[in-house]
Order: sequence, then structure tokens, then C-alpha cells
Amino acid sequence: MRLVALDIDGTVIPPDHGGGDHSPPAAVREAVRKLTAAGIPVVLASGRMFPGTVRVARELRLITPLVCQQGCSVHRIDGEMLHVFPIERRLAVDIINFARERGLDYEWFNPVRYIASRPSAATRRYGEVSGIEPEYRPDPEFSGVVPTGVGIISDAEQAGGIHRELVGRYGERLHVLDFPEVTVAVAPEANKGHALSLICADYGIDRDDVVAVGDSVNDAAMLAWAGLGAAMAHADPYARDAADLILEPGEDALAAFLVSLVL
Repeated sequence: MRLVALDIDGTVIPPDHGGGDHSPPAAVREAVRKLTAAGIPVVLASGRMFPGTVRVARELRLITPLVCQQGCSVHRIDGEMLHVFPIERRLAVDIINFARERGLDYEWFNPVRYIASRPSAATRRYGEVSGIEPEYRPDPEFSGVVPTGVGIISDAEQAGGIHRELVGRYGERLHVLDFPEVTVAVAPEANKGHALSLICADYGIDRDDVVAVGDSVNDAAMLAWAGLGAAMAHADPYARDAADLILEPGEDALAAFLVSLVL
């Protein structure tokens, strides 16, 4: 084992911690310190944008590259962008037209800007954890932003059906992620697994020597790619299906697992 990749929300920061101002638990910070002291790089791979991701990285005293926005972009700790994967504009516009036809709000984003058609609890929460101020306008597609992704904002009852319809329409032309409040579409190569593979190639690390831990649909590609993928006990079905093992329940489960890697 030569590298560990960690999701943030629901993994490094437990789900009951809430908003983006919360710090990783002390036990997790200490476990990460032991890994880095042993010469094992720790990489954060998050759905957050760069500002929210680097905030946690600094709390953990990490200097490794950061995977942001589900794998849409990879940044150095100083913000320099190493990789970015934009979505095809024609497909992005097609998806927001899909949302408009159903009277649903939508989001349009790149690695540094997040624009939504209307304010909502979901957009405010994403802004909080991502460390950015959401922008609002009725036509985000005319903002001049070249998108890395778009999202259809709905609710837990509608999201699954939207996900199935988008996958049926676009197949492998898009990578579609099904969250409880939003269905996100990004470029096919924009996933945490691919982003992690690029980082490992730079480090000269084989996938068999990588451990990844996550809890959500956007972690599935990373868990499947890593030599050992571990899902949190509360993980959703996508993450659980992709993982090699499921961690025990409990607030200290992640810290105990990470410490076991250096014993």
C-alpha cells in the first residue's frame, strides 16, 4: 500500500457533522498524520469545488494534489489546475432543456464558478461545503462559463427517474451521478477513479498499491479502480457495490482502518 485516497463528506467528515465549517474529527487527523509520517501520501477526492476541498486538506496538513468536483478537475494545493474535463456544451444545453421542460431548476458549473437558475437549499448547501458563493441567474448557460458539468435539481423522489432517463438518452457519452437532491452530468472521463489514476501515474504508483475510502455514488469509480476499495458502513448502494470491503459502523471506524494500514 503506497497511497490512500479519501472522500471528504460522509467519510473524512462524518455525515452527522453537517456543514462545511466542520473539521475532520481528531482521530481522523491523527490517523492521517501517521500515514504521512510513514511516507504514505494521502489524497483527498471530493465532490466539493477547490476552495472547500483545500480547506480540509490544510486542516489535515496535506500537500498532495486534490481531486475536486467528482473528478472534473485536479489541482495542486496552491490552486494550480493540473487536469480539467469539460462537458460537451451541446449535451449540457440539451440537459438543461430537459430540466426546463419539466419545470426543474438546474446548475451549471466549472472548477471555480457555480451558477444556478434559482436559489434553493441544495444550492446553498453546495456553496457552503465548497467554500464559494453560488451565483444565480435564470440562464446560467449564457454566463460565458465553459462547463465541466450541469445538474438537474429535484428531490429524492424524482432524482432516480431523472437519472435513469438521462442514462437511457446519453449512455456512455456522459457520466451521470444520482444524488438525493440533484442529478449531475459530467464528461465520461470526469470521475474520481480516472483522476486518481492520473495522480498515481505521476507518482509512479500502481493501482494495486492504492487504498480508497468513500461512501457515495461519486466514489464508486474510485473504489472500483483502487487495489482496495473500502466503503463506509452508511455508504449508498453504488459505493457498496464497488467496494471490496465495508467498514464497521462507528464514529472512529475510518480512523481505526487508516491506522491499521501502517501497523
